[in-house]
Amino acid sequence: MSTINSQQLLEQLNWRYATKQFDPTRKISAADWATLESALQLTPSSGGLQPWKFIVVTDPEMRAKLTPASYGQAQINASSHLVVFAAKTNFGEADVDAHLANMAKTQGVSFEAFAQLRAMLVGGIVKSLDESARNAWARNQTYIALGNLLASAALLGIDACPMEGFDRAQYDEILGLKAQGLASAVIATVGYRAATDKYAAAPKVRFPKEQLFITV
Repeated sequence: MSTINSQQLLEQLNWRYATKQFDPTRKISAADWATLESALQLTPSSGGLQPWKFIVVTDPEMRAKLTPASYGQAQINASSHLVVFAAKTNFGEADVDAHLANMAKTQGVSFEAFAQLRAMLVGGIVKSLDESARNAWARNQTYIALGNLLASAALLGIDACPMEGFDRAQYDEILGLKAQGLASAVIATVGYRAATDKYAAAPKVRFPKEQLFITV
C-alpha cells in the first residue's frame, strides 16, 4: 500500500478552496472523472446503506435550466461537472434488503446470515424514525459523500465548490427526482479554477486549533 505523506496532504488541503470562477475551457479528463466517481462510490455511510444517488449534470441545456434555480451562480455553467447529491426519501425495509442482498452477493454468503444486522438496521432506522426523520438522516449522509468528493478532488489537483445556494424544490422538479424517490440535498461544481479568480490566492480563514479542539 502506498500513501502520501503529511506534508502532501496538508499542501493539497491548503491549495483547495471553494472555487468561485471556473475556467470553462478546461474539462476533467475521462480517467480523472472515473476516479472521482470511484471515490464517491467508496464513501462510507451509516450502516453501509448508501441512501443516495449522485446526479452528474454535464448537458449544457440542463445546466441552463438549473441556473435560475441556482440563483444565477456562474459556477453552474462554467465548471466541468455539476454533481447533485440526492438523498433517498422515505427510506424503508426494501432499501435495507437491497443493501443486504448486495452484501450477500459480494461476500458470497446467504442473505439469512445477516438476520441480526437486518433487525438492527430496520429497528434503528426504519421503525424508530418517522418519515421526516428518515429523510433528514438520508440527507445528512450525503454530506459525507460531499466531503469525500472535495478531498479526493483536491488530491488530484481538481477544483470544486460545495454549494447549498440553490432551490431544492426547483432542482427536484427540473431533474424529475421526486418520481425516483429522491430529493436534492447539496450540490458541487467541479473543474479547474480560472486564472482571474481572486479567491484562489486568498489566505485560509480558520479558527486556531485551540478554539476548535476539546480533548477529554
